[in-house]
Order: sequence, then structure tokens, then C-alpha cells
Amino acid sequence: MKENAFEALTVETLPARLGSIPEIADRLGGAPTDWKVREVGDGNLNLVFIVEGGSETLIIKQALPYVRLVGDSWPLPLKRSFFEYHALTRQEQRAPGTVPAVHYFDETQALIAMEFLSPHIILRRALIEGRELPKIGRDLGLFMARTLFRGSDLSMKASERKADLALFSDNVELCDITENLVFSDPYFEAPMNRHTPGLDAVVKELRADRDLKVEAQRMKHAFASRAETMVHGDLHSGSVMVTPDDTRIIDPEFAFYGPMAFDVGMLIANYWMAYFSQRGHEQNGSRASMRTYLLRVIDETWNTFRDEFAHLWRTERGGMLYQAALYEDQEDGLAAEQALNHVIHDLWTDMLGFAGIEMHRRILGLAHNADFEDIADEDLRASCETAALKFGRHIVVNRNRIQSLAELDRLAEALDQGKLS
Repeated sequence: MKENAFEALTVETLPARLGSIPEIADRLGGAPTDWKVREVGDGNLNLVFIVEGGSETLIIKQALPYVRLVGDSWPLPLKRSFFEYHALTRQEQRAPGTVPAVHYFDETQALIAMEFLSPHIILRRALIEGRELPKIGRDLGLFMARTLFRGSDLSMKASERKADLALFSDNVELCDITENLVFSDPYFEAPMNRHTPGLDAVVKELRADRDLKVEAQRMKHAFASRAETMVHGDLHSGSVMVTPDDTRIIDPEFAFYGPMAFDVGMLIANYWMAYFSQRGHEQNGSRASMRTYLLRVIDETWNTFRDEFAHLWRTERGGMLYQAALYEDQEDGLAAEQALNHVIHDLWTDMLGFAGIEMHRRILGLAHNADFEDIADEDLRASCETAALKFGRHIVVNRNRIQSLAELDRLAEALDQGKLS
């Protein structure tokens, strides 16, 4: 199969095409004609199949030469599967047990065979259904601290990090998607934008907000210019699979070297959007407990990230930045702590900026969240989204003055209850 030109898989063609690959066929077991194949991809970009064999079940993921959400009018290179494969291998090294195991990769066919996670479900769907998962805050906080710290000049040898940076720097097209769809398109009438009709007034207000547009471009500047660490690049509640006991991170095809706080802001923004969507999911009773839970998860995610980052700073800081030779080795541990405080502060303010931008783009841009989209009543959906948009505006513009998550909890509650206009 490697020698053939790219050909998209289908449910019908998959068994015969993959049956000749020993790494896949031997693991699945049984005759390819007996494999049970289902297509389950509901994302914006790729084909995803569940293949059940006689011995094992695998996920088969294949990139397409275009954006699936839009169609072949928007070409996209197949090489994004190459970056996903390399990101998964690095994430497994830096945070073992947090991503699905990769069993096979075919660069020509843009195909990855990986562990089938069961009985996991997508985190976004779990939150929409009102499930209060006990481990996600800690698990995701640890994942981000470990992958982001260990993929940076705080930890890696400079030569290795520069080689890694060079490899991921070719992920140009997916970065271009983020640079435009996330940081620019929501703030003007871009052709692919869409929003709930009831948002017209607040959208007009946001797009005329000079301070907001300037700050949004400052965050874009940071995204495009600060190659601090290998980031997942698309870490949201749809990129996490969960059970009550296990949390796994998937789909890092947007991986590149960027700002350390980018993943943190993207993920926490999705918690906040889940919070503001709760009024739209109360058909079967109050979601007050779910609101409290989500605010607690935000606190736990950030606090776990911050504390684990600090632990790694003190125990694994072997890269070229903030060298121990300048601090601890000269019996000046307080200097290292002072430097750490500055780094954590910068991560905090960057996180807030990236989070607010993510909230805006998921409501005003091309790719929306089911948290809001599943609310059938358009007036109710618009009300939930309005609160989220105003919250996002506040944290982008005021990120340098915001001191704590408790302050933001109070603001979120007031906006959700309609106490602020």
C-alpha cells in the first residue's frame, strides 16, 4: 500500500487495502473479510474508522486532501498526518499514558492505526450530557504541564529542540487555519463566518471594538512569533476522550512550536463555553450542580498545571533557559523562584488572552461547538452565546489586570444569570 498513490479509504475498501499490512492485519486478527468496519469521523478534517477484528479493535484515521467540513474547494495537504504521528510519539514520551498508542503509520496514505479507546467518549459530549467526571482537571493539567515544559528550552537540549522546531515548522497550512479562522476572521465579516441570528447586535458591537481588535492581533502576534514549545495546537473538549477513570488526548495534527500557554487557554475556554451553555441543556432539570462542577474543573486544571509546572521547574530545568548555574548552583534559589513567578505570571495572562479569542471564534467563526449548537431554541442559544462573548471580550482586553479565577467565577455567574448587560 505504501507504494500506491494516495486513495481515500471507504468502509467497503478498507479490509482489502489494509489486510495486506502485517502490522495491522496481525493485530486485528481473523480474515479481513470478517472485519467489522464503521466510519465514525464527525470532525472537520479527516476520515476515522473503527475496525473490529477477531483479536482486537483499532482506530484507523486517514487525512483527506481537503477540509472535510468545507469540501474539495479548500485543499489541505496530507502531510498533516505526519505531524500528528510525530506529535503523538512525543506526547507519549513526555506524558506517558495520556494519548492513544500508535501501532502503524503510512505517510503516503496519510494513515495512522492506533489504539481503540473504549468505553471512552468525547469530553464535549460528556459535558453536554451533564456528566461530572472526577479526574479531568488533574489529568489535563498534568498533561499540559508535562508536554509543554518538557518540549521547551526549559528542559530539552538546545540542539534537539531546534531540530524538533525545524520538523514542525513545515506544518504551515494548519497554522494558517488557526492564524486566520481563530485570530482574524471572527473580528470582521469574513466569508466563512456564521453566527446565530440573535447575535447580530453584539457581533456588530464586538467588531467595532477597537481595544478588542488590537488585543486580538497582539495574541495573534504571540501565536505566530513565539516558538516556545511543541503545543497540541487544537486542544479543546472535542480532542479529549474520557471515562470516569481515564483521560486521553487525541488529534494533535495542528501541532507546532508556539506559545506555551496556547493549549492551556484553548482548553479552559472550552470549559467556560460548556459553563455558559448549561442553560440550554436544562430540559431534564437544573444544571446548577454542573455549573459549580465546571468552575471547579477550571480551578483544578489551572492550579494543577501551575503546580506541576513549578515542580518540573525545580526538578527538571536542564535546558538553556534559566540555568541552574546562574541560580541554585550559586546558592541563590530565591532567584530561581523569582524567575519562576515571572514565567507563571506570563503564562496566566497569555492563557486568558488565548481563551477569550477561542470563545469568540467558536461562536462567530466557521467551526462551532456542539455545546451551543445543540441548543435548538435559537433565542436561548443566542442568550447563552452572548454571555460567553462578553466574558471572552473581558478576559482578552483585561488580561493584565485580572488577578484570580475567583474573580472570573463571579463574573461568569453574573453574566450567566443576566445580571450584567
